[in-house]
Amino acid sequence: MKAVICPQYGPPEVLQLQEVAKPIPKGRQILVKIVATTVNSGDARVRSLRVKGFMKVIMRLVLGISKPRQPILGTTFSGIVEAVGDKVSKFKVGDNVFGMRGFKLGTHAEYIAVDQHSHVLKMPKNATYEEAAAIVFGGHTAIYFLEKAKIAEKPTKKILIIGATGSVGTAAIQIAKHYQADITAVCSSRGQKLVGELGVTNIILYDKEDFTNRAEKFDVIFDAVGAFNRKKCATLLNENGIYKSVNEYASDTIQQLELLKELFEKGAFKATIDKTFQMAEIIEAHRYVDEGRKKGNVVLKISD
Repeated sequence: MKAVICPQYGPPEVLQLQEVAKPIPKGRQILVKIVATTVNSGDARVRSLRVKGFMKVIMRLVLGISKPRQPILGTTFSGIVEAVGDKVSKFKVGDNVFGMRGFKLGTHAEYIAVDQHSHVLKMPKNATYEEAAAIVFGGHTAIYFLEKAKIAEKPTKKILIIGATGSVGTAAIQIAKHYQADITAVCSSRGQKLVGELGVTNIILYDKEDFTNRAEKFDVIFDAVGAFNRKKCATLLNENGIYKSVNEYASDTIQQLELLKELFEKGAFKATIDKTFQMAEIIEAHRYVDEGRKKGNVVLKISD
């Protein structure tokens, strides 16, 4: 099968399209023929190891000291179950599925074998393969950090989302709406239309003003791009306000995936797709993500 290989940490040009062995599902594993995946900021960070401070040490320990231990990158997938192991009971051949691999990676390939009890579900009935792949990374990340901020428990839910037009930011807007939060979004002038289409009316344009100088106070500040820190935003927080950033470690759960599926099927969450690249265009896809100007998600089409 074809797979995108990352033989060393570095720029997009280190990535190679190679032929590798097709996995064989065993026991509780299902073999998924991947139709779509994504290239997101997490993939770019893994490829480049462009992270700050102690997180770089942690990532080397988790991913590999001198090069990625798992050379096939990619965290999200959608596709079709092609074969199942002899102990599989949750899925059958022909099921449309989607899921999240986290630091296990491996989705930038034509096939992947995953345990039936891992973070994989049948796709939302109303989703395309591209949409199913696109909602996973940003959705998981947004749910994790907003739950850590205890937004559901707060008597008032005034939230500031910094970097509201990326994969995580567009998801955070929709998850915050699910929790009935009062949302203020920070984005550039070119992202204002997208944020407005997601239902946000309180928009701060960072290329027009320094939002950190505002007198307004928030219960939760979520930095969806990792460009700031708590100290810079401290004056914007209420007395018991909580600051969260994607620079912190985020874990994923099957419950997060279940919530995303439920919201998508109800029409309360939609996929925001900026561009779609073919598998052979993986270097171009990473270059585009590295520019830091994508709106929502970049989809990587693996098969038809």
